[in-house]
Amino acid sequence: MQIVRTVLWIAITAILVAFIAMNWTRVPVNFWPLDDANYVHFEWPVGVVALVFFVLGMAPVWLYLRAMRWRFQRRIASLENSLRANSVPSAVPEAAPAAHSAASLSTPEPSPES
Repeated sequence: MQIVRTVLWIAITAILVAFIAMNWTRVPVNFWPLDDANYVHFEWPVGVVALVFFVLGMAPVWLYLRAMRWRFQRRIASLENSLRANSVPSAVPEAAPAAHSAASLSTPEPSPES
């Protein structure tokens, strides 16, 4: 499974590098409007702009998934600990229910007429 993941990451990296290399023309990017009707203006390559905004879009989802994974791992650990605590035999043996003595069973009860 590790080899499949490695090959997949190599393919994704190669596609990104090819995309950035083919789109290296600079484009204007307006970030913030200023008071004089202009913008904070940068010129960056198209590939870099696409990569930056892809990462900005993917970051919240990635953070959410990491938080859920952390939460589930804590929950699983808590359940495993409670299972371990409940499955350990106790050191003190439980008291057996009181059994009737043989003497009380062999002696007949007095009759109410006497």
